Amino acid sequence: MRVARFAARYARYGFTIAPETLGLMRQLSESGELKALTAERSWKEISRALMEEQPQVFIQVLHDCGALKELMPEVEALFGVPQPAAHHPEIDTGVHVLSVLEQSAIHKHPLTVRWACLLHDLGKGLTPEAEWPRHIAHEHTGLRLIKAVNERFRVPRECQELALLVGQYHTHGHRALELKPSTLLELLQSFDVYRRPQRFEEFIAACEMDARGRHGFEQRSYPQADYLRGAAQAARTVSVQPLLEKGFKGKELGDALKNERLKALKIYKAEHVA
Repeated sequence: MRVARFAARYARYGFTIAPETLGLMRQLSESGELKALTAERSWKEISRALMEEQPQVFIQVLHDCGALKELMPEVEALFGVPQPAAHHPEIDTGVHVLSVLEQSAIHKHPLTVRWACLLHDLGKGLTPEAEWPRHIAHEHTGLRLIKAVNERFRVPRECQELALLVGQYHTHGHRALELKPSTLLELLQSFDVYRRPQRFEEFIAACEMDARGRHGFEQRSYPQADYLRGAAQAARTVSVQPLLEKGFKGKELGDALKNERLKALKIYKAEHVA
């Protein structure tokens, strides 16, 4: 993994791995020795590599030498899986994930976002070939795979949580302007935007990188980002104090607060979506 990390670090200088070295790496991967690495050591290398300027090179090298199949078979399984060409000109899901990861580095996002970008489409690796290139409900089928990878490397809690949330809701992000106010409210509640605004901001970042990580879409605007930020702000402006003064408490208070936030989101959508 260290050689792959160095490749990611020095790729901008034209560094490439010699065929002989790649062959030795392939032999090491096939020997099964990678399975002996501790979770802590593996995560240390992976996390450092993901924070390099070209983290996609790290994953590409692991794929090329057979190590990705041993370390993260869930990611390896994405290579060769087609997606609809209209939305994904790059076709191959593995290539798409590399592009998303590349965009996350170009935009200098933190490790939490980069990790989520790497794992967000794992469910597509489970789609039966007969259903290709569509991937119905891949957001939900991929959750157990994301959880498995998180547990395998004992990933820090913040990275685990964001990866699972992005995996489950990234298509909600892309369809943000189409969501009903009630669905939008459920999305905001899932992220606990009132107490953890930064996590929602990182979700938006991952969604935008997913949209940009497609051939020809790298510079395309992503209006969903500002729309989601505005929706979160609209929901946050609802104050609990007037409800307390009216005597609401317990479950009734929670329901009343939810209703007020829903009203705010209905107004917000009416003002921002034609």
